[in-house]
Amino acid sequence: MSAAGAVREPLHDIAHLGHVELLTPKPAESLWYFADILGMQAVRTEGQSVYLRGYGDYATWTLKLTEAKAPGVGCIGWRATSEAALERRAAAIGLSGLGTGWTDGDFACGRTYGFRDPDGHRMEIYFDERKYAPPEHLRSTLKNLPMKYPLSGVGVRRTDHLAVLCRDVAKNRAFAGDVLGLRLREQVVYENGTREIGSWMSSNAIHHELAYVVDIKGGHGRLHHFSLWVDERDEVLRAADIFRENGIFIESGPSKHNNSQAFYLYSYEPGGNRVEIYTSGFFVFAPDFEPVVWDETSRGTGVYWGGALPDSFLNYATPDIDAEIVERKAAALVFDPR
Repeated sequence: MSAAGAVREPLHDIAHLGHVELLTPKPAESLWYFADILGMQAVRTEGQSVYLRGYGDYATWTLKLTEAKAPGVGCIGWRATSEAALERRAAAIGLSGLGTGWTDGDFACGRTYGFRDPDGHRMEIYFDERKYAPPEHLRSTLKNLPMKYPLSGVGVRRTDHLAVLCRDVAKNRAFAGDVLGLRLREQVVYENGTREIGSWMSSNAIHHELAYVVDIKGGHGRLHHFSLWVDERDEVLRAADIFRENGIFIESGPSKHNNSQAFYLYSYEPGGNRVEIYTSGFFVFAPDFEPVVWDETSRGTGVYWGGALPDSFLNYATPDIDAEIVERKAAALVFDPR
């Protein structure tokens, strides 16, 4: 059921989405996509992981690529507003029964509290974080820019958001709101307000940092897409040309969403994860902002103008359940004891 109109004293213990780990079965090809094609900077390699950043990210890293059997999302990191805020959220998460405990934190991050959302997505919250210190050859002439603009590639500025799938949107949205303090911005609710299809949430003025969308295949812990910000629409159009020139599959766009008003382009990175190049969405500054609710009629195709979203946009996510079914059937044929 829609949560629009629900009133609670806002929590301000989460500052923003801090970092995202993507899993890939093709680590070298995925690194090529993010570093050479998108223009992100690799700052560290450790074990089976590479840490990257956009030129406008203030933190040392915001994206972690980790080699895995199948694509998908690994750990989603949230930065707290203070040490005290970290302690408060850790206590609240612990009471929810979804905490997994304290660690020393990932590279360039301090003490971290791990947990899972109700659908099983791995998450963590931390406060201490090392700011990026560029080597001299990457130092910008702008004192307020963390790193100089990349010489090649799309030139994504920063990590913006991600959308994950879940079996029960209302349950996950309530956890993110009640326990983490994320604010609801927009919803899609069908069947006379009884079936919550998707909810878009953020901890600050950004339209959304996390979206929960129903998993129509009944999976859990899956990723729909990971999104990176560019400053202008022209940069999205330029990204489309770069993708085409380099054999990157474009799934949808450039077009404009009705939800968020954003201009977008969806592609698949070589490991299989859907990646969105994103700009021009609206910001939420009003403290009494009322969540926007879309139904079957007003939602339409989810596109304000531009080409319609393909069937794959609804049916494909990572890890791909259909691929897993095919793999299991193949294994059964090979190892059938008969």
